Amino acid sequence: MKSNPAITVLMPIYNCELYVAEAIDSILKQTFTDFEFLIIDDCSSDNTLQIAQSYSDSRIKIITKEKNTGYTNSLNYGLSIAKGKYIARMDGDDISLPNRFKKQFDFMEANLDIAVCGTAFQILNSEQIINVPENHNQIVVGMLQECKIGHPTVMMRNSFLQLHHLIYDKKFEPAEDYDFWVKICLIGNLHNLQEVFLFYRTHENQVSNTNNTNQIEKANSVRLKLIQNLKSNLSDFEKELVLKVFSRKKEFTNEEILNYFKIKNQLNNGKIFDQQKLLVFLENIDKKLIISNFKYTKNYKPSLILLYLKIYRFTNYKLTLSEFFKLAVKCILFHKVS
Repeated sequence: MKSNPAITVLMPIYNCELYVAEAIDSILKQTFTDFEFLIIDDCSSDNTLQIAQSYSDSRIKIITKEKNTGYTNSLNYGLSIAKGKYIARMDGDDISLPNRFKKQFDFMEANLDIAVCGTAFQILNSEQIINVPENHNQIVVGMLQECKIGHPTVMMRNSFLQLHHLIYDKKFEPAEDYDFWVKICLIGNLHNLQEVFLFYRTHENQVSNTNNTNQIEKANSVRLKLIQNLKSNLSDFEKELVLKVFSRKKEFTNEEILNYFKIKNQLNNGKIFDQQKLLVFLENIDKKLIISNFKYTKNYKPSLILLYLKIYRFTNYKLTLSEFFKLAVKCILFHKVS
């Protein structure tokens, strides 16, 4: 194994015997071959480790942990021993396309300001492609709503991580990657290649299926960290309200809607967010809020007319005259949608 490979491939594994061979094969078939392949087993209780150990490629280094300490611990240990100029993430149940490393390596070499480069990806055995925003400003604004970097698709600049002492935070697991990108976006640049370079496998044992509630809670904690950069003196109530709106919740009280529109135009911190991208994002939020709460609400009543008139000056998205007339009639009649 080279002492200074161009890329360290970091792949934690745990009880993925059905898929790990495909994942390993997809790395060994990369057209870009200058890499070390760190496979860190977290005390698997099935045949995952034995399958990994059956490979004889000199680039593979298998690390067996003495105690099961979790995914985030494996990631951080891998970061601490990685020798590559770049660190490419991989999971034991996904499949990287053969030219993934070559495309990402060339991009990172040509764009020295980029700290992390992800890619679009496709759900395995389906036609569903997960498209991701391309440039840094689009990604950062988009992350106000959800994670916009596919964790197993990324290639990271090792020197950047070391310079800023960046590691994953276990307390945000299983949204540790979302938190990691938010920390990085405050001091470095993110990018997503728009071509699919990874097949992402979905199955019933994934964290998103087995621990969905906890993942949502942790992701919301990360979003709150990002939201507080929108305005320095947001109160806890305001931060929670903005989080609720950005998280695509559909049920709001009249007071919540009014308060959101009052503070919305103050969310303009240009230190982190590109002002134009943020404006477009907020206008799209306005549109969705108005459509769901005024055009297609389930319970119409006169107070809804008054609420719409109160928020009218705070948004560029307006109901048409015809839409407002329909709203007024339904409210006067206390119309209910069954």
